[in-house]
Amino acid sequence: MARGTGNVKIPILKLPKPNFGLQEFFENSKAYTPILLVLLIVASFLLGALTTKLSLSNQPTGDNNQAVPQTPNVPKQPAPGAKVDVDSGHLPILGDKNAKVTIVEFSDFQCPFCRRFWKETLPQIEKDYIDTGKVQFAYRHFPLTAIHPAAVPAAQASECANEQGRFWQMHDKIFDEQEKLSAGGTAQFEASDLKKWASDLGLNTTQFNQCLDSGKFTKNVTDDEQEAQKLGINGTPTIFVNGLSLVGAQPYDSFKSLIDKELSK
Repeated sequence: MARGTGNVKIPILKLPKPNFGLQEFFENSKAYTPILLVLLIVASFLLGALTTKLSLSNQPTGDNNQAVPQTPNVPKQPAPGAKVDVDSGHLPILGDKNAKVTIVEFSDFQCPFCRRFWKETLPQIEKDYIDTGKVQFAYRHFPLTAIHPAAVPAAQASECANEQGRFWQMHDKIFDEQEKLSAGGTAQFEASDLKKWASDLGLNTTQFNQCLDSGKFTKNVTDDEQEAQKLGINGTPTIFVNGLSLVGAQPYDSFKSLIDKELSK
């Protein structure tokens, strides 16, 4: 409950009555300057205190009558152990669509940690779980444009390859070529590189180049971005195993433990 401001007693300094005329009083007013300054300082202090109390009294309070801080309405990163509902998106699924466990990766093609997951962890997951029909794996876009300028063009390039039925081949090619450019670090590349890589895969380059230059599948990328933001994702890779999140380039054992737990249910 907000409390009232109460009665505030203001100290008053009494000035001695002058025993001379009005003109003489003003001529000798310098003698009263220190007293007037004290009164001004006291009045300013009391006005500030009163304003602060009135401001606090209008704020929402908790059980202990302390003001509750206002927090912006921003989604939070999925808490470890909290299961969320995650859609698999529109891109082709790796594995059996009826598999008991679904893994959804939100990734950035220029992110070195995403590339590490692709290089070190995903092959083992494929071998032990995807190829054996236990897990289905989905890829979704979350380009971190503030630090990875080539991430959006790469995502669009993968969509253009998907138009020709070669999404996963282009997915692997983009990561593989970056490993050659900068092993372990953030590789720099441009649209011309993406077009060359598409050509290396034997794609119809005229169709691919027109698709990439026009930004034909921009909406597919932004739709995934918006979904990631709704889920509170703020880093890549963020990977969900039956709705349970693992953030960063986690080792294979972290995935194995979680996958086996979900399979045992």
